[in-house]
Amino acid sequence: RIPPWIPPGDTSVLAGLYGPTEAKASREQPDKATLEVLLRPKTGLPGVLERSREQLLRQSCQEVVLGGLHPRTSVTVVLQVLNDAGSLLSCCLNAACVALLDSGLPLSCLFCGVTCALQPDGSLTLDPNSQQEQTARAVLTFAIAGASKKLLMATTKGSCTVEEMQQCLAAAQKVSEAIFQFYRDCARRRYSKS
Repeated sequence: RIPPWIPPGDTSVLAGLYGPTEAKASREQPDKATLEVLLRPKTGLPGVLERSREQLLRQSCQEVVLGGLHPRTSVTVVLQVLNDAGSLLSCCLNAACVALLDSGLPLSCLFCGVTCALQPDGSLTLDPNSQQEQTARAVLTFAIAGASKKLLMATTKGSCTVEEMQQCLAAAQKVSEAIFQFYRDCARRRYSKS
């Protein structure tokens, strides 16, 4: 049984997108745009964990941004953590997608992030809070592409069987429909106010 998706609660991330602008000569790519993702913690300077998450976020964004339409340019996505109450990476993925969508950059599809926690008793929790993540046997985060529900990125913390990972992926793909509907509702509200 797949638990229902509940919109994220207390975790919040502010996203900003800058570009496409002229790329620095050292980073310029002649055939496509250079995409950079910066993740800023709530306090202090970015560390190893933020750098690791930046790489996962950048790889997910690069899969959907049609960078070939803006060669020799630079696009920077800045994500500022306002509050981390769990499921931070999936919240960052969702914030990055909405920022890309709102900027008008051409995308091949939308994507979303979903975090699943496998509890010691074998139950599955979607969008776990910090306490549920700490007690979980494994925490899995997926980036799911639009209508195709293709897997763009997966990362795990802890251990799980292949069957459990497939179960979590199926739950994430099913719940992604609600997230994409949320995106559509937000876009409709934003652009119908003219």
